[in-house]
Amino acid sequence: MAGVTRARALRTRCLGAEGIGRVASARELDDALRYLAATPYRHDVTAGSTPAEAQRAVSATLLWHLRILAGWQPADGTDAVRALAAGFEISNTEHRLSALTAGPEPPGGQRVHPAPYRLGALTTAWTRVAATRSPAELRTALAASAWGDPGGEAPAAIATGMRVSAALRLAAAAPDARRWAAARLALLLGREVFVVGRRLPDVSAHRAARLLGPRAVGAGSYPEFRQALPATARWVLEDVDDAADLWRAEARWWETVEGDGRELLRRARFGPRPAVGAAALLSADAWRTRGALELAARGGGPEGRAGEVLHGPG
Repeated sequence: MAGVTRARALRTRCLGAEGIGRVASARELDDALRYLAATPYRHDVTAGSTPAEAQRAVSATLLWHLRILAGWQPADGTDAVRALAAGFEISNTEHRLSALTAGPEPPGGQRVHPAPYRLGALTTAWTRVAATRSPAELRTALAASAWGDPGGEAPAAIATGMRVSAALRLAAAAPDARRWAAARLALLLGREVFVVGRRLPDVSAHRAARLLGPRAVGAGSYPEFRQALPATARWVLEDVDDAADLWRAEARWWETVEGDGRELLRRARFGPRPAVGAAALLSADAWRTRGALELAARGGGPEGRAGEVLHGPG
């Protein structure tokens, strides 16, 4: 009961459509930051931040709320929130790998890397990954954890392998989020193979096939890929006839996650469903807020342009 109560209370931590619209319509980034300073995102947002710093601050606030949410859940609820928050550990790992593979320091000062996200109980393998001293050690640390072997030491293999693993972990930990996981994986595979032109490492391809099926994973063209997807993933690519337009599907994915999350939070009484719903709403709100900050950094815009952040491009 305490976990459900906390999940529902965290709805007030969302900025909401009106607040996001105000951020997106700001004529200068500092105007948007001053507004955010009086909202649930105020903890890490400071005046004078760059767009990237402000967006990262919004993400850090989201992570803090997810940590609070997880702390009030029984074990299955905590596992579900940890799976939904996997992107933060992926980000930490990518920055660690970047530091390990960076060349000589630039003249005049040290290379600056962002401070790692503080994961707390949402950690899976970050403590071990943070202590690694080479890409090979990093891969070994991941392989010995729930992330599994990403299939390579290169940054692309690590990033893709972790995201494929994250989708499978989410589908297992939160059955209500299975179609989110499958659709997210379809977007990842579509971009990697049919936009970037990069095949997945074999181990990641085998994992992806568990959610998307071997026909989709082995497809030789985007139309074939889209046709072969299971219903749990095909919905996100509806009317997206060209792989170059996958960015449109991203907005559809977030709208669906937000709508499903609201319904889970409204209807469920006990169990992990309210936590999954709250995490979905918080995550969608943060995603839209980051987009609104990007728009503000470009000079804001009229109501129509601000609406793109809320509902995606027309």
